[in-house]
Amino acid sequence: MTVIPPTPFPGPRAPVEQVAFQRAELGVILGLYGRMVAAGEWRDYGISCLRDHAVFSVFRRTAETPLYRIEKHPKLRNRQGMYAVIGMDGQILKRGHDLKTVLRVLERKLIRPV
Repeated sequence: MTVIPPTPFPGPRAPVEQVAFQRAELGVILGLYGRMVAAGEWRDYGISCLRDHAVFSVFRRTAETPLYRIEKHPKLRNRQGMYAVIGMDGQILKRGHDLKTVLRVLERKLIRPV
């Protein structure tokens, strides 16, 4: 009779590194999002936390591609800035070190001449 040794239970895994938006950053982003929803411009959003960056995507309708992506790349902190607003076509609209300053490019779209 052959005895099969028991399979050892795997130990704890190393935590997976993820980049995420901090509470204060989300407060700024969701404040802008609320104003744009009230104006009827935006309707839905999605948040992705990946290994090297975090993305807040804004949609006009749920089934569309995002109108804008607000991205956080911590590795670019000491270069051109870790925050970026990217348009639907992939063009970087604004990049910088301060989130409020970067989001001003979207605030201008809210203020339209009547």
